[in-house]
Amino acid sequence: MTLDLADQSNRAKTFVTLHEAGTFIVPNPWDAGTAALFTGLGFPALATTSGGLAFGLGRADGANLVTRDETLANIRAIVAATPLPVSADLESGFGTTPDEVAETIRLAAATGAVGGSIEDATGDPAAPILALDVAVDRVRAAVSAARSLPFPFTLTARAENFLYGRPDLEDTVTRLRAYEQAGADVLYAPGLPDLDAVATVCAAVERPVNALAGSSTAVTVTQLAAAGVRRISLGSSLARVALSATLSAAREVTEGGSFGFAADTLTYAEINRLMGAP
Repeated sequence: MTLDLADQSNRAKTFVTLHEAGTFIVPNPWDAGTAALFTGLGFPALATTSGGLAFGLGRADGANLVTRDETLANIRAIVAATPLPVSADLESGFGTTPDEVAETIRLAAATGAVGGSIEDATGDPAAPILALDVAVDRVRAAVSAARSLPFPFTLTARAENFLYGRPDLEDTVTRLRAYEQAGADVLYAPGLPDLDAVATVCAAVERPVNALAGSSTAVTVTQLAAAGVRRISLGSSLARVALSATLSAAREVTEGGSFGFAADTLTYAEINRLMGAP
């Protein structure tokens, strides 16, 4: 399904408005089915997850093993499964040049996405983070492509230091400020170690900040909102929950020869009903 421009524009404007006040949560579906489930729970928007997609394809995340075409197909399927705004995890833009990153933004918009993120990771363990000037040029190109669209495409710029063994908060703040100056609409530093670091990031920039949650039971929505976070995403955590439950159930079968896991699952009829709901 291809969205008509009026529908996409309405979703885009809704997504922009969500960032203007308060704090909201975007869960991260990894396929059309989970997009339908999360839509039914009342979330105001969705965001795709590169990790969830990679795991679903039987690959590792963060190693450039998923292609742009595969990512775009996943975004398109998720957009078609929900009436909500969808922001796309576009990893590092699927290209080495600013022009290639800009093209990825245009292609993501063509799937029906109304926002997307570009990160400064390389996928190369020997040099995991791009030089700042290179990263800024790529964000600037992504912003330019977003502004050329006939609706407000929300561009998120990500500083990946803490996910790749570089726990340098000062450099992370420097990067986010540079991405803000380059025109990014939302700023995001996944993997920050604690609420104090989150608050430091939020205080250092003027644009809305996205925070990654779901990996610590000690952090709440209320605490993140108090730290200044405007948008909370869950990354690959819900996909990992699903895989964890599946692995646990399969181990029960192979190691114990029992099927106790079935007592805690939705029934076939219940899932069919959920998937058939408008």
